[in-house]
Amino acid sequence: MIARLRKAKAWTGFGAALCADNRGVSATEFALIAPVFLTLLIGIMDVGQMAYGNAVLNGAVQKAARDSALELGNTTASDAMVKQIVDPIFPRATYTSQRTSYYDFADIGRPERWNDGNNNGTCDNNEAYVDENGNGDWDEDIGVSGNGGANDVVVYSVTASYEPVFKVPFLPEKWNTRSVTGSAVRKNQPFADQQEYGTTAGTCS
Repeated sequence: MIARLRKAKAWTGFGAALCADNRGVSATEFALIAPVFLTLLIGIMDVGQMAYGNAVLNGAVQKAARDSALELGNTTASDAMVKQIVDPIFPRATYTSQRTSYYDFADIGRPERWNDGNNNGTCDNNEAYVDENGNGDWDEDIGVSGNGGANDVVVYSVTASYEPVFKVPFLPEKWNTRSVTGSAVRKNQPFADQQEYGTTAGTCS
């Protein structure tokens, strides 16, 4: 009986000593917290790169749009300037630019005029339309690809696709590609007579 009590007391003393021993606690806590902290830190830097790059891209696009609105504006040089400005923030990014011109601001996004006889919102069933942009087809958006001419309104956009410098771990690989888009709307200088829309009639099949 006495031996059993001594043995129980010994185990109690060992348990108390074990609970009081805090060696290695810092290493254990660091191992638990470090992955979460580092993931959060990298995520913040990833978002920061995107936000800063988006702001710089929009500024560069605004400047490129103004330069392209001049009579001697060079769209190729303007696109190259955007790339040069944004490249330090988005290394090895690929850029896609698009310009669509309109006669006036009110025309942006509107369809060519047509007789919507069946009221379905599209040109079909031999309905008559006016080929205002002169491409031989009815278009839901009257805009013409390119920088337009004198006094035309141009919608200019550039999309930068890049791999973030700070990749968040544990995310699928397909999520490690980002795209940001900057856009601007400018009216070309009136350096000549503006070309009117066409009046050729057509029918939709």
